[in-house]
Amino acid sequence: MKKAVYPGSFDPLTNGHLNIIRRASTIFDEVTVAIGRNPEKKTLFSVSERIQLLQCCTTELKNVTIKSYQGLTADFVRSEHTNIVIRGTRNSRDFVYEQEIANLNNLLDADIETMLLFANRDYELISSSMVKEINRFDGDVRQFVPDQVFKALKEKNHEKN
Repeated sequence: MKKAVYPGSFDPLTNGHLNIIRRASTIFDEVTVAIGRNPEKKTLFSVSERIQLLQCCTTELKNVTIKSYQGLTADFVRSEHTNIVIRGTRNSRDFVYEQEIANLNNLLDADIETMLLFANRDYELISSSMVKEINRFDGDVRQFVPDQVFKALKEKNHEKN
């Protein structure tokens, strides 16, 4: 049985992330979407909110599990009894960054393999940072995120005002 871990902050979850999750779920028997917890990082959504949003958006994917972790990704991957890390890449800048992270993970554990899934053209301009920036100015991010995330973003905006 082949299992993989797709780590990220998913703050917020985008259609690009969801596309990677769906594609990975057709390649692997099990996919763990792993939300990295970094207490030093200011996030828009709490870890529990991100878990709920990811669960809502992946209910039809029976081989996908949502978890959170703190610490090194390499340690979490080992704890999941796999050696495969899934990452999405949109452009050459992402590729260089992902290559550096893959090399670092490989230094920490020589058995770890990183599998890059290239973004579909429809999603290559989408990033969580871009979504947050547009949303901050009350722009319409509906085309970039799943419906549940769009509603959650609107609720956050309402709480802010």
